[in-house]
Amino acid sequence: MTARLADIAAQAGVSEATVSRVLNGKPGVAAATRQSVLAALDVLGYERPVRLRQRSAGLVGLITPELENPIFPALAQVIGQALTRQGYTPVLATQTPGGSTEDELTEMLVDRGVSGIIFVSGLHADTTADMGRYEQLRAKGVPYVLVNGFSSKVQAPFISPDDRAAMRLAVTHLASLGHTRIGLALGPRRFVPVLRKIEGFQAAMQDRFSLSPEESEKLIQHSLYTLEGGQAAATSLISSGCTAVVCASDMMALGAIRAARQLGFEVPRDISVVGFDDSPLIAFTDPPLTTIRQPVTAMGQAAVRALLEEVGGTPAPHSEFVFMPELVVRGSTASGARPQGGAGAVGTRLRDDL
Repeated sequence: MTARLADIAAQAGVSEATVSRVLNGKPGVAAATRQSVLAALDVLGYERPVRLRQRSAGLVGLITPELENPIFPALAQVIGQALTRQGYTPVLATQTPGGSTEDELTEMLVDRGVSGIIFVSGLHADTTADMGRYEQLRAKGVPYVLVNGFSSKVQAPFISPDDRAAMRLAVTHLASLGHTRIGLALGPRRFVPVLRKIEGFQAAMQDRFSLSPEESEKLIQHSLYTLEGGQAAATSLISSGCTAVVCASDMMALGAIRAARQLGFEVPRDISVVGFDDSPLIAFTDPPLTTIRQPVTAMGQAAVRALLEEVGGTPAPHSEFVFMPELVVRGSTASGARPQGGAGAVGTRLRDDL
C-alpha cells in the first residue's frame, strides 16, 4: 500500500499524506487537488474506492478496424483514458474479418444510447465509400469525430497526422544517408492516408532527385497493412534495385526487413527500412526500427476534446486538425552503399529504367 501511495502521490504531484486523506474521504483537501489524486488513480490503473467512484456521464463508442496492428490499441488506450478522466465510459467496438461491419457496430452503439462515437481509420478514409452514412448518424443526433482520414463531404471534426510531411521526413533522412533509389510500400490506393503519403513521397523525390511523379510512381508498391503485405511489397522494391524502403506501417516495415533477409541482404548494412507509427515495442525489434512517430497521445486527446465539445452543445469546428509526426532514428537505416555481388545480387543493380 505504501508503494501505491508513493506512485499515486508522484503522479498527482502531491504528498502521500494528501493521497491518504483523499482515499479515506477526510476533509481539508482542495477540490482541484482531490481531482488530481482521483485522476492519478485512473491513469495508474488503480480502482477507486467505492465511495469515490464517479457516476458515468454516459457511454462513448470507439470503433477501430482491428487490434492486431499495435497502433490501434495504443490509440484506444489514450482515448479511453481521456474519456474516463472526463467521467465517460468508453465502449470499444472492433471490426473483424467476416464479423460486424462499421455500420453494424455503429447501429449497436446507437441502440445502447451512446453520447457520441469516435471512428478510427473507418470508412471515412475510403474514397470509394458512401459518406451518407455519417450524415444519417448526425440526423439521429449522435455527435462523432473521425480519426485518420478526411472527406469534404462530411461535416465533422477530423483528426489526422500529416502524412505528406511524414514522407518528406523519411525521404530527407534516407537521402542524407546517400540513398537515391527509395521505394514506398503502402496500402490500397483508395484510402486518403495512402493518397496523401504518395503525394508527400512524390514531392520529396522530385525535390531531392528531380524525379517526376510518373518516374517515382515506379518506386511505389501497394499491398496490405500486414507483415506479409510489407514483405511482398518490399521484395518487389528491393529486387528492382531499391536500397531503402519506406513503409506505411511498422508491421509492413517488419515484413520489409524479413524480405531483405530472405533476399540475402542485411538491414541496415545493405537495405535501410523506415516504418510508420512508432508502435509500442517497435524500439526493441532486431534491428530497432527507424520510424515516423504518430503523435498518438495528442491526437487521441484532441479527438476526445472535440467530441465532448459536440456532446456539450458547442460544436467543434467542422475541419481537420492535422498533427505533425516525428522522425525517430534507430538502427534500421544506414549509409546507402550496397556491396556488389554476393547473395541477392539481383537487388544490387540500380536500374536506369526510370
